[in-house]
Amino acid sequence: MSGKTFYLETFGCQMNAHDSEKVIGTLEQQGYQQVDNEEAADLLLYNTCSIRDKAEQKVFHRLNDYKKFARAGKRFGVLGCVAQQEGEKIFERAPYVSLVAGSASYRRLPELLQRMEAGEHRVTGLDDRQTEETFETDFTARKNPYRAYITIIEGCDKFCAYCVVPYTRGKERSRSAESVLEEARRIADMGYTEIQLLGQNVNSYRDPSGKKSFAELLAAVGQVPGIRRVRFTTSHPRDFTKDIVEVIDAVPTLCDHVHLPVQSGSTRVLRQMAREYTRDWYLERISWIKAARRPISLSTDIIVGFPGETPQEFEETITLLDEVQYDAVFAFKYSARPNTPALVMIDSLPEEEKSKRLQILLDRQKEIQRINYERHIGEVVEVMVEGYQSAREQVSGRSSQNKPVNFTWAHPIAPAPGSYQKVRITRTFPNSLAGEAVQ
Repeated sequence: MSGKTFYLETFGCQMNAHDSEKVIGTLEQQGYQQVDNEEAADLLLYNTCSIRDKAEQKVFHRLNDYKKFARAGKRFGVLGCVAQQEGEKIFERAPYVSLVAGSASYRRLPELLQRMEAGEHRVTGLDDRQTEETFETDFTARKNPYRAYITIIEGCDKFCAYCVVPYTRGKERSRSAESVLEEARRIADMGYTEIQLLGQNVNSYRDPSGKKSFAELLAAVGQVPGIRRVRFTTSHPRDFTKDIVEVIDAVPTLCDHVHLPVQSGSTRVLRQMAREYTRDWYLERISWIKAARRPISLSTDIIVGFPGETPQEFEETITLLDEVQYDAVFAFKYSARPNTPALVMIDSLPEEEKSKRLQILLDRQKEIQRINYERHIGEVVEVMVEGYQSAREQVSGRSSQNKPVNFTWAHPIAPAPGSYQKVRITRTFPNSLAGEAVQ
């Protein structure tokens, strides 16, 4: 290689984004320098996602778009879920790729890079589900100026019928509570005041030392000096316990927001999805959250058009929206993923019908959010600043409930990302709140 510069593009979830922070730190420790465009890089890396079909296609389109750089001597690496899923087949689709590494093998990146630098043209880092390793590193390059992420559990043992994650991320393996708290203290010393704990199923966390439950770990992170906000995502209903709600009530630094994916409002569809809970089971957990002393915001994920979903079962999902009254819903049409049990199910629902159902759901949720958000008018909320648009004299940020808030700021010095400001809410929009700073 003519030099040691790299460009990294990330696709997908917050887990991938934080994995990229750790990959960047590892590369920099190996003497590489990050650049912000493909032309300036010797090594082009794509940290990939395969949760949905379009995300996967986007990776191969990007590789095809930039294969022209291969003639200039640049090298390519595919990381993450698509790398683990496709393995050495990536070399066949894109012969100019030199590195294919799944997320469970990131701890071996220094070795993989050295092999590539030594002249190997096809270097792979692919681990099966039996790995016990987690990707812990002291060299994380934290790129977010206002929020720090900590992965506390990797992998998934749930095997939902539609989901590829158990096959690309490996089995569930948790970090020790003490290592998580050590990292939280380092983050606080760096000046961060908000931490987000991450995991494919974050509340499935099991402390290898047996010292702390997930709820106890939440409390401990929330009590680290200097930390003002703690978030966590994503929870699974099967492992959502009442003590999680109790600790949110008890520890003020834990944000009053829970993301609890339901996927469907129909018990029969949930059974087909292998979610291993019923509608009533899910609603019981919602009742715990709604009974909390603090008003806890709720968001969820929903799949429409799962194989065999009838119009009546889709209607059960709509009635669930009405019953729960979510503050945000992330909804998607079902798409078949490689290696998943749902592949053998008959997906007879036309795309047009899936699109119709998705739009019905989004329209209903938009109305629910309109009503929910209007209730905030007149309230004063604390907002953590995330950005500033000088041309509009407008600051953007989020409330503790994870709701986007925009507010006017006429002062000459813009508030710094990560700072906090009280805001009186004066207007609402379908997906955000707006107001004015309270001096």
